[in-house]
Amino acid sequence: MGLNLDEKKAVVAEVSATIAGAQTMVIAEYSGLEVAHLTRLRAQARAANVYLRVLKNTLVRRAVQGSVFAELSAQMVGPLIYSISEDPVAAAKVLSDFAKTNDKLVVKAGSYAGELLDKAGVQRLASVPSREELLAQLLGMMQAPVTGFACALGALAKQREEAVA
Repeated sequence: MGLNLDEKKAVVAEVSATIAGAQTMVIAEYSGLEVAHLTRLRAQARAANVYLRVLKNTLVRRAVQGSVFAELSAQMVGPLIYSISEDPVAAAKVLSDFAKTNDKLVVKAGSYAGELLDKAGVQRLASVPSREELLAQLLGMMQAPVTGFACALGALAKQREEAVA
């Protein structure tokens, strides 16, 4: 049973509101994907704070008109699942990681910062560490000199104790 006009307008409004604050949109074909796998994918997307839905392509094309994702509308053909996120990497990472374990999900294209990405571009974007990982790496680099200095002071104190004893 199809959607009536009011329901279609609501879907377009919801997608428009979601992409207004988004940095990344990735689309993938999901033909033959079992319901249990799709449920697991949705749970992973929720955990990563990614908007993930199966939508009618015509409604999404209307929602992206005039946005940075407008170029992606040419790729919106066939049964697609849409992944949208405010995090530049999360949408690509969720779909790419899932596609590695399930060959029924095929990443088709994406868009980041107004730039159209092909499948390889989405894979490269997915390989970028997340914001949290980058912050952890930065903190580790900032702590390394202090930790080294503290270890050197500890070793020096131990040498002096041994020399006195």
